[in-house]
Amino acid sequence: MVPWGGGILVGMGSPSRAVQAMAAIPRHDFLPVDQRAHGRRDAPLPIGHGQTNSQPTTVRHMLELLDVQPGDRILDLGSGSGWTTALLAWLTGPTGWVVGVERVAQLVTFGAENLARARMPWAQIRAAVPGRLGLQAAAPFDRILVSAQAASLPAELVAQLTPEGVLVIPVAGRLLRVQPGAPHPRVEEYGRYRFVPLVTDPLQEQASDRA
Repeated sequence: MVPWGGGILVGMGSPSRAVQAMAAIPRHDFLPVDQRAHGRRDAPLPIGHGQTNSQPTTVRHMLELLDVQPGDRILDLGSGSGWTTALLAWLTGPTGWVVGVERVAQLVTFGAENLARARMPWAQIRAAVPGRLGLQAAAPFDRILVSAQAASLPAELVAQLTPEGVLVIPVAGRLLRVQPGAPHPRVEEYGRYRFVPLVTDPLQEQASDRA
């Protein structure tokens, strides 16, 4: 049995690279001060502004599906506290490049500060472009991780992958692993999960806040 960095026991035998990353990049370092005592809980934790730091076993599953390789170029959409951005940077190593994108301005600052303490200069966090998904200016990406739930598979994100790229995203309650393909992308389903909604339109976000 091997623990991830937060103390949950998972698996038998040699730990996956995702588990190694989670042991090397402790979750509590990326939580608000009032949540750090709960960092070992295998549950989502609030980070403010209606957002959460995802459940560790969910993060592990998503990272394993993403199958990050050293040197990959990666987009982390919905970077939040910066924890997943740092985990991805650990997996790519310094020959890779990771960019986190976050729509909440306060979390852009919070995540960037957390990431700076991890000392991974090949990773960064940027503010999302309103009304746009991903980061077209920096595409294509080898891997895209999305930590918010879309209503349907966003073609805009699939288009930002390399031909051999992988997108892991929750869509309508299902966790999907997506690869580009013609005439349609190749999609595999891996269970049901709950995430905060994926928002691109500021008016949509205001409506959600009022609901």
